[in-house]
Amino acid sequence: MTMYRVGYLVGSLATASINRLLSKALIRLSPPDLEFTEISIRNLPLYSYDYDDNYPVVGTALKDSIAGMDAVMFVTPEYNRSIPGALKNAIDWATRPAGDNAFARKPSAVIGASPGALRTAIAQQHLRSVLGYLRSPQMNSPEGYIHYTPGLFTEAGKVTDEGTEEFLRRFMNDFHTFIVRVLSEPPVGAVTGNR
Repeated sequence: MTMYRVGYLVGSLATASINRLLSKALIRLSPPDLEFTEISIRNLPLYSYDYDDNYPVVGTALKDSIAGMDAVMFVTPEYNRSIPGALKNAIDWATRPAGDNAFARKPSAVIGASPGALRTAIAQQHLRSVLGYLRSPQMNSPEGYIHYTPGLFTEAGKVTDEGTEEFLRRFMNDFHTFIVRVLSEPPVGAVTGNR
């Protein structure tokens, strides 16, 4: 059995984040050959290209964490119809200086939970647009817009609604399949076979 390392980023910095609870549920319901590591975005300063000539340790650590993963999963809320500033800031750090993009060719999945009627649909659209530009292959289906109600997830990551639990299990199984497919394909432009 091949193990795949998945780095996950939780878009919210809040201690009681429902998306952090969702991340626990996703890990609990994932196939056994996916190994998860949280990639922290909490201590990053606001990105500026002034840092590019002398990249700080915290920025290098973020890039190294992503580089050490086979795939990346984003678990994010929606703030004001977009992704949280902390998450966008982390993405900017991970892709600078220009030409040093840690997300290139990393299979990615996007999911999020919200108590609101639109769930996290608009934030995910914005994030997908950014990831497309960064050449991160995205799992486009199933889409994961989770309607959060109090008690849906326990602190240990148990899902209290059967339908939601089954959907999340299927989401993670599909992500596993997607990771295997992307990583088994040669990079675009690679020479394969005999001439």
